[in-house]
Amino acid sequence: MMMWSNFFMQEEDRRRREAVSRRRAQGQHQLTPEREGKIKLGLLLSAVGATLAVLAVGTEFWVELNTYKTNGSAICEAAHMGLWKMCTKRLWQSDVSAGRDTCGPAELPGEANCTYFKFFTTGENARIFQRTTKKEVNLAAAVIAVLGLAVMALGCLCVIMVLSKGAEFLLRVGAVCFGLSGLLLLVSLEVFRHSVQALMRRVSTEPPPAPTLTYEYSWSLGCGVGASLVLLLGGGCFLLLTLPPWPWGSLCPKQGHRAA
Repeated sequence: MMMWSNFFMQEEDRRRREAVSRRRAQGQHQLTPEREGKIKLGLLLSAVGATLAVLAVGTEFWVELNTYKTNGSAICEAAHMGLWKMCTKRLWQSDVSAGRDTCGPAELPGEANCTYFKFFTTGENARIFQRTTKKEVNLAAAVIAVLGLAVMALGCLCVIMVLSKGAEFLLRVGAVCFGLSGLLLLVSLEVFRHSVQALMRRVSTEPPPAPTLTYEYSWSLGCGVGASLVLLLGGGCFLLLTLPPWPWGSLCPKQGHRAA
């Protein structure tokens, strides 16, 4: 009888110790309201950057190619392109501003013809106004941009795990992911700029003669620049939250310690 009572007492003590350890573990993983609020603000900032990044990568208004207006013709041609496809448009010259020498902007209503770049499927270069794209550079810009979006999604997942599960060690990983995604988007923008310059130089010698072109960067590229800066700022905010508080505490001692 004594043996059974000792067994039940040991079993009860073991369960009590496990319950206490579980409560301690939950208390360690629980975020304070102030810290949770700071992480949510950082996540909101990063969400703005993520929205701009998806908008930039998914649209094709990175650069506009404009021909010069021709006297005696009622129409003029323009084009706009992004990472994935290009659109050529035939615009009415009456819709173009009278003080503008070139056709455009491409947002004006007109007859549009949009096609995805063939180098993603068949490996062929695209031809725009008797000019040929350099597919290696265009492919590199697209791949780097997609890699930046993937790293950005991983950073969002890490911060969500911090808020839901209390796994604060993932906050540093999320900070690195957001910073890296911002850098990758900046690299993608620079590579795309080189692809546009290569396109302007690769003029075909076959008839008909290539028209004179001008180019200007458009709002999609502006969204990409803004997304890069916001993601870098969000990554920096998360990185500051992972730093230990003691350096700042030593520089700014509390009023009670100063009085003592």
